[in-house]
Amino acid sequence: MPELPEVETVRKTLKELVLNQKIVGVTVNWAKIIKEPDDHKVFSELIKDEVIWDISRKGKFLLFQLNNYTLVSHLRMEGKYGVFEKSEPVNKHVHVIFHLEDGKELRYQDVRKFGTMHLFPKGKELSVKPLNQIGPDPFEEEYTFANIYNKIHRSERVIKNILLDQQIIAGLGNIYVDETLYRAQIHPLRKGSSLTESEVKSLMHHAKETLSEAVIQGGTTIRSYVNSQGQIGMFQQQLFAYGQENNPCNRCGSPIIKTKVSNRGTHLCPNCQSL
Repeated sequence: MPELPEVETVRKTLKELVLNQKIVGVTVNWAKIIKEPDDHKVFSELIKDEVIWDISRKGKFLLFQLNNYTLVSHLRMEGKYGVFEKSEPVNKHVHVIFHLEDGKELRYQDVRKFGTMHLFPKGKELSVKPLNQIGPDPFEEEYTFANIYNKIHRSERVIKNILLDQQIIAGLGNIYVDETLYRAQIHPLRKGSSLTESEVKSLMHHAKETLSEAVIQGGTTIRSYVNSQGQIGMFQQQLFAYGQENNPCNRCGSPIIKTKVSNRGTHLCPNCQSL
């Protein structure tokens, strides 16, 4: 699943490709991706003749800022955007096509069809689902110790599950949670209530640091992720825990192990991250 760095990379590349373009029409091939309004024909009518003035991000959501509306898009497992000449063949997995004024097409492709799109009147998007359900991401002003500590410390859940909860911290997924916990030397099965203030501060620092480094590298290419220009992310070359099973820990040399936490593949150093 694309996580915050991958979504940020998509945002940046899309801004290079479609900013200030007018949407002159929309083709919806898979209506279930459109969640708001619940009629894809109404969606197409409302968005027609809107101009893409900016593209922002909240957590793992892309926000296309238009004249009168905000298009909120979540890529889910394998969603991708790409810009094509309209003469180019349309892949069978392309489910939404935004026809642009310059004759090109912004195509949304999703093999699993899990992605979502919501179209809200401008300014309403942050006050309703899904965006009003998520916490701050590590690049927002609200990402402070005061806002995060109690949510973690009062929880009896294990810390990996807490960090995966988008209502606590937005943008972290399985890859970057493993990396954050590894860097902070905290076992993923520790309960949130067991963490000290200094440990929570360390987690918050390493979460932001890890995501920042991944953004610079264009994200992590695991399986099929590429950005909107077809380029792969390179952060997988800097992963210390995720996908490093049996490789030596870069701190102590112990083999990295893979286990399960709530059925999620989880990588850790059993020595540096002891319970």
